[in-house]
Amino acid sequence: MHDLDWYRGRRVLVTGHTGFKGAWLTLWLQRLGADVAGLSLDPGTPSLFRAADLGPTVRSHAGDVRDRRFVQLVVSQEKPEVVFHLAAQPLVRRSQREPVETFATNVQGTVHVLEAVRHTDSVRAVVCVTSDKCYDNRGWDWGYRENDPLGGEDPYSASKAAAELAVRAYRASFFDRADEPVGVASVRAGNVLGGGDWAEDRILPDAIRSLISGVPIRVRRPGAVRPWQHVLDALAGYLALAPKLAAEPRAYGGAWNFGPVPDNATPVRELIDLVVALWGGGKVETDLGGEHEPIEAGYLRLAIDKATARLPWRPLWDLATTVRLTVAWHRAQQRGADPARLRELCLEQVAAYEAAWTDRLSPVEPIVATITPKRASA
Repeated sequence: MHDLDWYRGRRVLVTGHTGFKGAWLTLWLQRLGADVAGLSLDPGTPSLFRAADLGPTVRSHAGDVRDRRFVQLVVSQEKPEVVFHLAAQPLVRRSQREPVETFATNVQGTVHVLEAVRHTDSVRAVVCVTSDKCYDNRGWDWGYRENDPLGGEDPYSASKAAAELAVRAYRASFFDRADEPVGVASVRAGNVLGGGDWAEDRILPDAIRSLISGVPIRVRRPGAVRPWQHVLDALAGYLALAPKLAAEPRAYGGAWNFGPVPDNATPVRELIDLVVALWGGGKVETDLGGEHEPIEAGYLRLAIDKATARLPWRPLWDLATTVRLTVAWHRAQQRGADPARLRELCLEQVAAYEAAWTDRLSPVEPIVATITPKRASA
């Protein structure tokens, strides 16, 4: 991954670095030789950040992106060249319980980061992470493209669409008009999987918890199709984009999709059957919930033509590889691996990804997503 040599010695700020994706990104940036600082709430228990003992390895600023003064203080103090904004309320079902907090974190928190960047001359590139659920989901068989309408009928999806609008407004109003423009992009990934995710109401963490405790895995929407991908596939897209943003801010600013290979868009039940097989056994029960279950799209997929055509990036790991690596990480954790070993396991997977990148991305050819994902009935 020769393009990522660009990060060596550069100051990078990751918001949400104690979260699942943020911890993986922090580890990868450190491996690349970046000078990494983080801004986030304290890590939960359990979390990858704690399990791999990342605390001593990174300058952490504990606080909330809803606190404008705090965000401005951290950004002005750290003087980063690159900002990866991942801090968010990332859960659909929690957004039903806490809609005000969800909008405040996902929308106003993003505005606070952009406003802090606007007053910090060192920043050359900002990558704001939103979600594939920012689109106005119409149940299409084809993948959503970056210029498709935004929308959302639940607080989480709507908050991500609103965050996209905030990024667009700041880019057009402040960053594109500057004498020295700052590259600002929003990125939309699929349903990321990987070791160290213990979030509530996410299908794979829920499945792992059930397998460890020996209770049946409860599947609410077995026929729902999702764009599953390994967390490193999404992060590789973010990492490939930031150097381009810094070099050509107007050419690379805007929205980008980083989804999986087309065949990875499969029904929930197929994912769970694969997890159970790789774990070595387990029971599955269908739980359709009640009438007050949150609204969730039955079908969702991203088009990734833009990213594969214009960046040195394409998704590498199929669903079987993604689940195998995720199960291997959680098996190691279950069997008592210490933090050093869990951190090492993460870095081994990053190294394997980099090797796969080198083998399969030379030369890079665009992917046109033409395969129709498999469906299943509930």
